[in-house]
Amino acid sequence: MKLADARRLVAFTLISAVTPGIAAAGDEGSKAAYARAEGLAESTRDKVFKARVRPAWLPKGHRFWYANSLAEGAREYIYVDAEKSERRPAFDHEKLAEALGKTSGKPLKADHLSLDRFTIAEDGAVHFAFDGKTYRFDPAGDLKEAPIPEGAPAPPAEPERGGPERRRFANEGTRRAPRGEDSPDGKLSIRLRDHNLILHERVSGNDTILTFDGADVDAYEPRVFWSPDSKRFIALRTRKGSEHKVSMIDSSPKDQLQPKVFTHDYLKPGDQIAVSRPHLFDVETRKEIPITPELAPNPWSIDDFHWSPDSSRFSFLYNQRGHQVMRVIAVDAATGKASATVDEQPETFFCYSSKLFERRMDATHELIWMSERDGWNHLYLIDLNDGKVKNQITRGPWVVRGVDRVDEEKRQIWFRAGGIHADQDPYHVHFARVNFDGSDLVVLTAGDGTHEIDYSPDREFIVDTYSRVDLPPVTELRRVKDGGLVCELEKADVSRLESSGWKPPQRFVAKGRDGKTDIYGIICRPRKFDASAKYPVIEQIYAGPQGSFVPKRFAPYHAHQGLAELGFIVVQIDGMGTNERSKAFHDVCWKNLLDSGFPDRVLWMKAAAEKDPAMDISRVGVYGGSAGGQSALAGLLTHGDFYKVGVADCGCHDNRMDKIWWNEQWMGWPVGPHYAEQSNVTLAPKLTGKLMLTVGELDRNVDPASTMQVVNALIKADKDFDLIVFPGADHGAGGGPYGDRRRRDFFVRHLLGVEPRSR
Repeated sequence: MKLADARRLVAFTLISAVTPGIAAAGDEGSKAAYARAEGLAESTRDKVFKARVRPAWLPKGHRFWYANSLAEGAREYIYVDAEKSERRPAFDHEKLAEALGKTSGKPLKADHLSLDRFTIAEDGAVHFAFDGKTYRFDPAGDLKEAPIPEGAPAPPAEPERGGPERRRFANEGTRRAPRGEDSPDGKLSIRLRDHNLILHERVSGNDTILTFDGADVDAYEPRVFWSPDSKRFIALRTRKGSEHKVSMIDSSPKDQLQPKVFTHDYLKPGDQIAVSRPHLFDVETRKEIPITPELAPNPWSIDDFHWSPDSSRFSFLYNQRGHQVMRVIAVDAATGKASATVDEQPETFFCYSSKLFERRMDATHELIWMSERDGWNHLYLIDLNDGKVKNQITRGPWVVRGVDRVDEEKRQIWFRAGGIHADQDPYHVHFARVNFDGSDLVVLTAGDGTHEIDYSPDREFIVDTYSRVDLPPVTELRRVKDGGLVCELEKADVSRLESSGWKPPQRFVAKGRDGKTDIYGIICRPRKFDASAKYPVIEQIYAGPQGSFVPKRFAPYHAHQGLAELGFIVVQIDGMGTNERSKAFHDVCWKNLLDSGFPDRVLWMKAAAEKDPAMDISRVGVYGGSAGGQSALAGLLTHGDFYKVGVADCGCHDNRMDKIWWNEQWMGWPVGPHYAEQSNVTLAPKLTGKLMLTVGELDRNVDPASTMQVVNALIKADKDFDLIVFPGADHGAGGGPYGDRRRRDFFVRHLLGVEPRSR
């Protein structure tokens, strides 16, 4: 035995004696454990069947067919009559196999029929191509050569999926302002000369200079928004912002020996941004009509210009820098007088990045608007004439996750919701429909899981598939009219997956810092889990306020499970400050990204350990990338009594160093002292645990200098840490094969206490 191996064995034996169960948990960081971890994804591949139904709807009635691919290349064809709530084989598989076998002279298995161009006629006969010929097989069992009928239903195409409208500004079907140079009547066009506007008469060729104040630093733009009657138009004038160049060195370019320097534009919090302002012009007088400026003093963005059909007014969306003022501003086209149709001024932030929806409807002078004004993300119907709320469309302790469709004729909204079933995980996505006046709320989906749906062509039925991390997909046929169940179509077959030793993650819920709010997460254990052993706990963290991140859908493989195979229990949690819950839940992040939900996460893991003593919360690690890298290091710096080992990849460790749009949304503007106070650079001297930092030297998402400034602060504080810089790599390099192995080794070494055998 080599001396190094002998020392490793002695060290492992001593640790195992002090901490019972480590041997069972970690397999001594052995090659076998790594082999199990690295082979886990492959061992779970192609072992789940009947997980998705792709319906091929017949032209008449409410009937469709679909095919199930099964184990060992088997296949079955299913026919469904929605009106009769009937699901059955599309044909007699045994009889067809026998008949085709006789015709072709080849023995065929009934469950291995592979039929090309398969379709079903209205009389129930099936048509298909096989072995270079086309056939008709009728319900009586007669098989004969026959052409596939013209106009027969094609094989299943991708169906209409329940999902968001194409734009968050869902004004399709309404009169959006034409954007371009030419007037709607084709008589006029707008041109630019020396950054100023020129009105060009297309018939006579005459030009009129409309502005004289345009300049390179404050120029008019060629895009204009014409009124429907071609009598007025809106032009944007944009004052340039400051430049912020970030330079990075590619130390090891592929095409030359010497390093290269790359520079790119990258605005950071506090930088001067480009500011666009609308200007209204009257064609007849060739003059500008000044717009009263008080309602739009400091724009972050001005967007979604919209003229009324009679050209008497226009409106636009105004987001003020700092994201604490969001307005729909209406302007009288004759006078330029501006008024606020909607004026949102929350104390914290208006989440424009994921909770902005507006639909202006000219025919009824109404606006559908999304807002958290009552503490939950809901929809409101607003009178465009006076800005008053006609009624709240949705309400309750749940959230609208997105709008899928607005039917102005039927005055209905189709949307996704979270928490609408109070007895389910509030992150589960469900689908619903409601009238504009808030009446007749119909929840289309019911199963305890997160859902995705496909509509029938006439939208009278949905094929609904739902799952959880611990529930394989279930597919049902449901009525759109009342959400009622027509019939169950499939339950996914995971028998082969289970025979591989697969175990699903465990869902776990515990109370957060307030003692009232439920915090949701998952727990992944190794396949060879020993309930009598003690396992270190590793949290995979991402606490970005833009979303929620704990997996909800079924998957045969989660990356957490690969790490768990080395002898860990791996968890993932959505703490306070993340999205898709109440406004109060989300607001915890406001000017407070350092929090990262840690008070909730620590309590959650302690509660889980009380239920499962195998979770050794005296040995807790944490890792993440990007905002997760920021949080992973913050865990060591602010909760070093709990988190002992951390790996932070490409972290945005100082919010002053990161991209402007993400950081000002949550940390606010102007940049205040809280930015520095919450910086991992500032807090670096507090490091007590084991830390590994990784970063790509050409990270264009998060300035790699953010990581290197942490390195500088740690060196100045005389702190020990590991650092890997990936030459030529962009964002997330630590998640590649080498970074993944080094992260696993780091946890094995410092949480299991043994030298890893990854190689």
